[in-house]
Amino acid sequence: MIAFVQGPVAAVSSGVAVIEVGGVGMAVQCTPNTLAGLRLGEPARLATSLVVREDSLTLFGFADDDERGIFEILQAAPGVGPKLAQAILGVHSPDALRAAVAGGDEKALVAVPGIGKAKAAKLLLEYKDKLGAPHGAVPAQKPIASGPAPWTEQLHSALTGLGYAPREAEEAVAAVTPEAEAQREAQGTPDVGALLRLALRGLNRAR
Repeated sequence: MIAFVQGPVAAVSSGVAVIEVGGVGMAVQCTPNTLAGLRLGEPARLATSLVVREDSLTLFGFADDDERGIFEILQAAPGVGPKLAQAILGVHSPDALRAAVAGGDEKALVAVPGIGKAKAAKLLLEYKDKLGAPHGAVPAQKPIASGPAPWTEQLHSALTGLGYAPREAEEAVAAVTPEAEAQREAQGTPDVGALLRLALRGLNRAR
């Protein structure tokens, strides 16, 4: 098992980071929030989980060991593969997910692309005794670190990374622009994590 990768960030694209390890570029599938914390040329350390298939080896990367552990529990459920497990973590932090499951919050799971009401109900039962209780009070989502790309590009990349079509992502970005502008006036920098959750709720209602 490859427990983690560490080295300078060689590239970041939609859903994938390339970490240089001993002169080799390791392509790692990551959630939008994890990718947003990476900077080209700067050192990074990602906890990883290697998913082996007959025709592929895919390395998934996470901000910490807790997130990786939740990913491995999620994908072990019937009907949940690594992509859907990663999508769940793209919407909810580990403790937010624990709180949602402990509280039977079906809407929290339905907010994840690819999960409908029936599947959400099944997953709540499946995960009920497996995720454990939140480690502490669930903190408010921290704003994603600012970088060279404006918030619109970060949000668009996050949505397409979760499986939405580019046109859907563009419409969702436009829909949350008033909220982003209000945040900019109030705090200087829009909270991309909060905007992502708002965009996902809008997309879910439209389907």
